Amino acid sequence: MIEKHIVLEDIDPVVFYGVGNGHLQVIRSLYPKLRIVARDNVIRILGDEEQMAAFEESVEKLRMHVLRFNSLTEEDILDIVKGRRTKEDVPEGVVIYSMSGRPIKARSENQQQLIRAYEENDMIFAVGPAGTGKTYLSIALAVKALKEKTAKKIILSRPAVEAGEKLGFLPGDMKEKIDPYLQPLYDALEDMLPQVKLQEMMEKHVIQIAPLAFMRGRTLSDAVVILDEAQNTTPAQMRMFLTRMGWNTKMIVTGDMTQIDLPHSQKSGLIEALHILNGVEGIGVVNLGRGDIVRHKLVTRIVNAYEEFDKEKKIDNESINKN
Repeated sequence: MIEKHIVLEDIDPVVFYGVGNGHLQVIRSLYPKLRIVARDNVIRILGDEEQMAAFEESVEKLRMHVLRFNSLTEEDILDIVKGRRTKEDVPEGVVIYSMSGRPIKARSENQQQLIRAYEENDMIFAVGPAGTGKTYLSIALAVKALKEKTAKKIILSRPAVEAGEKLGFLPGDMKEKIDPYLQPLYDALEDMLPQVKLQEMMEKHVIQIAPLAFMRGRTLSDAVVILDEAQNTTPAQMRMFLTRMGWNTKMIVTGDMTQIDLPHSQKSGLIEALHILNGVEGIGVVNLGRGDIVRHKLVTRIVNAYEEFDKEKKIDNESINKN
């Protein structure tokens, strides 16, 4: 009899073991000659050497299944262990699977264009109104790169623009003051990665979330870097950010031209960058519109109403200026 330990890397042990260790019980029943004990992400096995080799092979297949699909069922376990046909390949169009097992993929032609632009370029600008999925899909592409090891880290950033409240008057230290600006990025990551694994990756700086000001002086290599809410950057900030790009890095810049919170006298760095970089090889630009909104149907109506209001306001201002 021999003893071995298997570490379940990169996956949520809870998904692997199942509710109430239900999956683990199924696995144990399939390997009656082994004593299998699991604690945290470590499986301890004691028993027959021949059956242990088969067990190790099955566990690795099951681990890869969970890593790919973020889910596992008793049927999956039986199919994989018994060598029956399983869903080996991710269906066409799926970027990754959420923690609930929901496929994350393009839901419109422009979103599909964003995925293509990411595959074909090293720098991508994704511009569109709220709810078009530009940030969420960008983070999904970054998580996929991390899982497939084509990138070593994810760096997410936002400009901390003071919209209504002054940072100095908010409670807490600098991290606590800035975290509310970065919360949408945390939310997306929590939907795609196990909580424990996400925390570990952040502690080891595999995933970094920081305000734009913290990018100064850095060279960002072997990473997927996402700048969100880029409409609120100044031209100087945008120039600083874009020139941080290092080797084997992809940059995604997202923004919404209708939600600029900068002072009226300050030009948006995103608008300027799109003008200056128009036609530069290796840079892809994707414009998303009202038809790409994937939130509640009311969001589309709200965006439409505000666009009509902006048009009327512009016409009124032009009329006043003429008079």
